Amino acid sequence: MGLHKLKVRAQRAVASTWIIPAAMVLIGFLIVLAGDPGREGLRYDRVWIAGAEGWRLLSGHFTHLGWSHFALNCAGLMLIWYLVGGAYALRSWLLIILVTLATIDMGFWFLNPELNWYVGLSGLLHGLLVAGIASRCRPPNAETIVLALFLVAKLGWEQFGGPVPGSEVASGGPVVVDAHLYGALGGMLGALLVRIRVEPPASI
Repeated sequence: MGLHKLKVRAQRAVASTWIIPAAMVLIGFLIVLAGDPGREGLRYDRVWIAGAEGWRLLSGHFTHLGWSHFALNCAGLMLIWYLVGGAYALRSWLLIILVTLATIDMGFWFLNPELNWYVGLSGLLHGLLVAGIASRCRPPNAETIVLALFLVAKLGWEQFGGPVPGSEVASGGPVVVDAHLYGALGGMLGALLVRIRVEPPASI
């Protein structure tokens, strides 16, 4: 009976984390449904952010170019969550998401001053995947190694060769590859903070 209860609790804990991708999809759907006014009013826009519209630092990541861009990001989100969604509890994922978004925004603001506007979930998706991979590195299994190598290769290609072929056509617009790099760094930082919080250093 005790083991059964523990199993049920574990299943509920994993299921609860699916609230996060479900909420992301719902928010993104509502914004896409709002059409051009929604996109213009909620995208990351450097000029308007400087004019005190700070909500764009958050909403821009859930805003999309159109339905094809939204569908592509949703597919990526579901795949990533299927692979690593069970790596952390709900609160830990929320911390990782906030840290990742903040890292992307700071990267844009301080390192990409030429970037006037941005929309999309892809930067955050890279952060989620990196955080998930980081949680499985003690010790890593074959799947973790493959995912890590794939991600490093993708980020390297984008930094030196530009967007992955076909990605701009699939998304329906330009791809800001630096968002992926900043997202990956943010995911790593978020995973580190979660580890520190869960495993505090021993007192002397």
